[in-house]
Amino acid sequence: MQGASATADLGHLRLGGVAFLARPGRPAVVTRTLTELAGPRRGVVELPVRLMWSSDRTFDLADPDQLLWMYENVLRESTRADDLRTLIDGRTLRRVWPLLNLPRGVRQAWEARHRGLRAA
Repeated sequence: MQGASATADLGHLRLGGVAFLARPGRPAVVTRTLTELAGPRRGVVELPVRLMWSSDRTFDLADPDQLLWMYENVLRESTRADDLRTLIDGRTLRRVWPLLNLPRGVRQAWEARHRGLRAA
């Protein structure tokens, strides 16, 4: 696949032909809907090394600070939508969205696709 359709299939969001960047050279990845985000709501989650390079990659979702830290890392580091679907919960994302410390490109990409997050 070429062009915009290939980019959309990867979860990258473009506006006017320009990708929102999670960091230089890496487009932010966004899911088509928030309902497809079916990650855990409770328990302890261990992130894969590709998303967090630290030796301490486990997060207790009952701890609000750890939940925010995990979501920030997953949203910033994901290069594929499947990681988002399995690690992020849509309802939780809506609830914590205003509290997340995200790169501008990640926040813009998610809010451009999911306008309801702007009001959260």
